[in-house]
Amino acid sequence: MALFAVAVLTGVVTGTIHFIQESPTSPVVVRGEVRGLTEGLHGFHVHQSGDMTNGCSSMGSHYNPFGRNHGGPTDVNRHVGDLGNIIAGADGIAKVDITDDQISLSGKYSILGRGLVVHADEDDLGRGGFSDSLTTGHAGARVGCGIIGETTDDTQQDKRLETPTNTRKKNKPLDGLEWLSVF
Repeated sequence: MALFAVAVLTGVVTGTIHFIQESPTSPVVVRGEVRGLTEGLHGFHVHQSGDMTNGCSSMGSHYNPFGRNHGGPTDVNRHVGDLGNIIAGADGIAKVDITDDQISLSGKYSILGRGLVVHADEDDLGRGGFSDSLTTGHAGARVGCGIIGETTDDTQQDKRLETPTNTRKKNKPLDGLEWLSVF
């Protein structure tokens, strides 16, 4: 059974990112759009915590349950949360379409409830030689973030909306209990 999640990004940048995993052992497809970016590459990571009490700064470090160095999305040695870079055009919009085999929407290392962060700068994928290259990819400030939450398949949700759940005769007034059941 497929699993679905979504993160709504807020901050300097905004966007909606959807996560789809066809089975617990299949890769996760990450798709969506981020708006308000400067043109170019921007680090894109799953962070340890879904805590937004102090905005993006309270989301902790990159999700790294195995204690590895920071790396690129195709590297074997990387944080689980290292999704690389997204690319914004001159219009400030980045279209996201990533397939990743290290993140998961189920099990002990699920990313559900964790943070998704967009950074101001390019992620150097651990190869930049900066003091923070092997921890953060030298990706700069956090400009947008959201909590990755479980959701339902949009097509199934649309079908439920089309199916009437409250059948009553037309023009019949609603009593108090019927009125509440409409909502």
